[in-house]
Amino acid sequence: MRHRVAGRRLSRTSEHRLAMRRNLVASLFEHETISTTIEKAKEVKPFAEKLITLAKKGTLSARRRAISLLGNRDIIEHEDGGTARKGTVIGKLFSEIAPRYIDRPGGYTRIIRLSLRRLGDNGQLVLLQLVGKDETSKKEARAAAKKRSRKKAKKQVEVEDTAETEETAEAAEAQETTEADSPRDETDKNSES
Repeated sequence: MRHRVAGRRLSRTSEHRLAMRRNLVASLFEHETISTTIEKAKEVKPFAEKLITLAKKGTLSARRRAISLLGNRDIIEHEDGGTARKGTVIGKLFSEIAPRYIDRPGGYTRIIRLSLRRLGDNGQLVLLQLVGKDETSKKEARAAAKKRSRKKAKKQVEVEDTAETEETAEAAEAQETTEADSPRDETDKNSES
């Protein structure tokens, strides 16, 4: 029985699992999207979200705790045949990633299943991503679309109102002319007789 046994073993020793989890989360923070198996992604997601929540505090003790949990790997980029250090993973986490989610109460990552399978063992592949800037732009786009549709609806209402007022004005003029013509006819007929 496996009562109250939390976590996945992933066919690894505890040290190997810990190192793999740290490496995957550091790569996630560095690249903001990684491709891995569904089991690894489900195991890594809570750890990444806890680190982002810790980084939202922004205090020195939170930074030291994040370093102890994750390590402080350098971010290296290859340029012109050489390598250049672009900062650290913890630095990026605290300066770029955490401020992005300051108003968000949770749910900083998502898992997107891919139709691809790994060649060696036919493992199900997924993308583990940080929910990013594209969501805010989508929200802004939706808000702008709603605003445009409201303006269009308002213009249509205004056009309909002006059309109705024009129609009522024309109808009133027509009614006035018919009313004005009919009494004259009667007075003309009376005067002739």
